[in-house]
Amino acid sequence: MTEQHMIQLLQKRGVSVDQVSEIVYKLQKPYNDQLTIEECVDSVMAVLSKREVQYTLYTGIALDELAEKKMLPEPLQSILEVDEPLYGVDETLALGIVHVYGMIGLTSFGYLDKEKIGIIRALNDDRSAVHVFLDDLVCGLAAAASARIAHQNEHAPDYSSKQRLD
Repeated sequence: MTEQHMIQLLQKRGVSVDQVSEIVYKLQKPYNDQLTIEECVDSVMAVLSKREVQYTLYTGIALDELAEKKMLPEPLQSILEVDEPLYGVDETLALGIVHVYGMIGLTSFGYLDKEKIGIIRALNDDRSAVHVFLDDLVCGLAAAASARIAHQNEHAPDYSSKQRLD
């Protein structure tokens, strides 16, 4: 698998790198006034290049597709069809992407999962397809790309010069 394969897989499910990058931009722009959308695209692509992220995306998307084709055993089929609120496996899977970039990714994931910005809302509200996993996977992808940018922010405050001398 490659990033290009993942891009095609996401596009087939209605998600573009640009849509994810817009979410990343909204998350990080308040903390980095020099941030560009191109940097967000680069960060999403860097996250997509990680094999464990690719495997996670592939797994979640495959489960959504199997649910659409009614190929899952009961009661799992019914649980996914209604997007059962207490079914947390979708979030758990997506957290595998988030944890690649630490705690800031986790807090961003929680925010995105609650607020459902941009394409995340569209996936969550789309009743013509099953996106139980994909909406959370996009949250995870955006949160990880956002955290990656935060970790690399050259304009972040440097606290190393504020050493305490007791």
